[in-house]
Amino acid sequence: MAVRLLSYKIADLCLGKPPLRPLSASATVGDAVTALKASDDDCHISVWSRDPLLDAPENDSSGEYLCVGKVCMADVICHLSKAENLSSPSSALQSPVSVLLQSEVPGRVRHVDPSLSLLEAMDLILQGAQNLVVPIKSNSRKKLQNSLMSPTTHYRCEFCWLTQEDVIRFLLNSIGYFSPISALSIDALGVITTEFSVVGYHCLVSSAIGAISSSLAEQTSVAVVDHDGILVGEISPFTLACCDEIVTATITTLSVGDLIAYLDCGSPPKEIVRFVKTRMKEMDLKEMSEKVNFFDIPSNYYSDEEFSSLASSLPRSSRYSRSCSISARMRRAEIVVCHPESSLAAVMVQAITHRVNYVWVIEEDYSVFGMVTFSNILKVLYEHLKSMA
Repeated sequence: MAVRLLSYKIADLCLGKPPLRPLSASATVGDAVTALKASDDDCHISVWSRDPLLDAPENDSSGEYLCVGKVCMADVICHLSKAENLSSPSSALQSPVSVLLQSEVPGRVRHVDPSLSLLEAMDLILQGAQNLVVPIKSNSRKKLQNSLMSPTTHYRCEFCWLTQEDVIRFLLNSIGYFSPISALSIDALGVITTEFSVVGYHCLVSSAIGAISSSLAEQTSVAVVDHDGILVGEISPFTLACCDEIVTATITTLSVGDLIAYLDCGSPPKEIVRFVKTRMKEMDLKEMSEKVNFFDIPSNYYSDEEFSSLASSLPRSSRYSRSCSISARMRRAEIVVCHPESSLAAVMVQAITHRVNYVWVIEEDYSVFGMVTFSNILKVLYEHLKSMA
């Protein structure tokens, strides 16, 4: 049975995957925002650069487009949150989309052949590749003809990308091959990392932008803790994906706790709205404040009385601040957590179920112990497969 698992090619993992939605590297940040808003099935957009040899003869395959990275709304927000961009967001949106890729490490996006073996693909991921770009055949001649000028279409094929999540999901379906390690605890297997980004609940979001950018590059998240080190929330790319470029002005004026309330509640309380308006004036964000219409407060915003009532109805442990209480009650996306004694298989199921690349590891008192990432898990599974090869 193990031999069969080792015989799989990455083409087998790409069956049914949709072709990538491309964005030219010559596009602007504003173009990226438009493309992200129009994307319903993926919170990322692939960025493509034309090879300098594109003018080579038609039978020369060296002249194809290359995927050079991917962007999400969180990248845009981090870009617009920089001090030099807050005062002139319109100009920042006209910047080339390549500015969102400046933190990309070479090799994180790799073009590979569909005949690459599963074991070889895992090896590339462990070397740092986060997305493997794989050519796929087009099933529709008409679709192909209409997309011949698309950067992701070249010589009768399109491309999809294979992520760490895709590989983990595939291996989870064959978890029986990994016995007995799949039943061992993550602590015993040594897959818990203590290197992660963390910010205080009462810190300003502006001071956490660097941590958010770093977590984006590593496909993880930023832990939000109180003064006792208790995990009370997180700032993740998935969370920020529901924002748009205009919300940036709001984010930079808030504390981390208020940001969690803002994102999790859907409608921030009137007190936060008034605070944001005041902070915008203090920061002289005239252009940004004109783009954010907070002056007509929707009826579904919480009044101060409603806010206080909800806060008092929660357990004391949840009432770290007014924002924390609302966040605890109204949270849309639960933080995915496990314990050091959790089994490897259980953690894999948690991550796949919640569509995240990591799981927080906490102690009994909810203090943060560390995190388990897909990379940590893949390393263990890779070594097990190699021993069977």
